[in-house]
Amino acid sequence: MKRTANAHWNGNLKEGKGEISSQSTVLNQTPYSFKTRFESGIGTNPEELIAAAHAGCFTMSVSATLERAGFLANDLNTEAIIDLDMANLKITGIHLDLKASLIDGVSAEVFQQIAEGAKANCIVSRALSVPVTLSVSYQ
Repeated sequence: MKRTANAHWNGNLKEGKGEISSQSTVLNQTPYSFKTRFESGIGTNPEELIAAAHAGCFTMSVSATLERAGFLANDLNTEAIIDLDMANLKITGIHLDLKASLIDGVSAEVFQQIAEGAKANCIVSRALSVPVTLSVSYQ
């Protein structure tokens, strides 16, 4: 299986503009620019897309791990927070903040273990070379 995305850019770094499109067309000529990456503006940026991919992958991994253990996930909500070192222009880490509703038969300790396993084993976590941290709220 292969997944694809395309990027187009025109102009210099600060005034130039680009569009990103994905194979599924969920992103379809979605704008990105210096402003959307390093300031604020309408559009996306590579770091935001990495965070979205990681949050989605990790949350699905938690659900799958619960299912393999015989449980059905209730609400799982994950925020992925990218740490970007602007001085060196590099991502230095990602923090996953998982908030979950109680699941019948799963203690907080077991849920924490499941979440830790999902963090270590989700496809996006394994593709990244930066530290990944996790906080879990289970209520």
